[in-house]
Amino acid sequence: MDILQLVDRLEELFNQSRPIPLTNNVIVDEDKMLDLIDQMRVAIPDEVKKAQKLVAERDRTMAQAQEEAKRTLQLAREKSEGLVERDSVVAAAESRANEILVQAKLDAEATRQEADDYVIDILTNLEVELERVLNQVRNGIRAIMTQQEEKRAANAQASPETVNPE
Repeated sequence: MDILQLVDRLEELFNQSRPIPLTNNVIVDEDKMLDLIDQMRVAIPDEVKKAQKLVAERDRTMAQAQEEAKRTLQLAREKSEGLVERDSVVAAAESRANEILVQAKLDAEATRQEADDYVIDILTNLEVELERVLNQVRNGIRAIMTQQEEKRAANAQASPETVNPE
């Protein structure tokens, strides 16, 4: 499952949670929350694997392009040796082979750059979503801790009043 879908499910769980009266706090189903977090932990490596596949494909494309350039250069050399023509044939073949090699390198670099941009984009989006979820969790913790402190303070003030002097 896509990490962004899991974040949406987490937000939906948060939105469906029951509010605690007179506070900004909600009661969240712990099992569902932990299940979503576990799924996120599984999905993050999947996103990284996708990025690694793109990098591997980029490397494979570059290797194929270089191999094609080598074959073209070798074929040009073999043909030029068999021909009785002047250096112009050899020069043209080498020039063409060099053009193919240069173009293959440019194509491979462009593919590498696109893969790197994709990885940066995916990881940046993931970082933003994780920061948003982390902030929500921290805000929830702070709210609960504040509520507990208020209850303790209220109980501390109420305890002298509840003592019955008899």
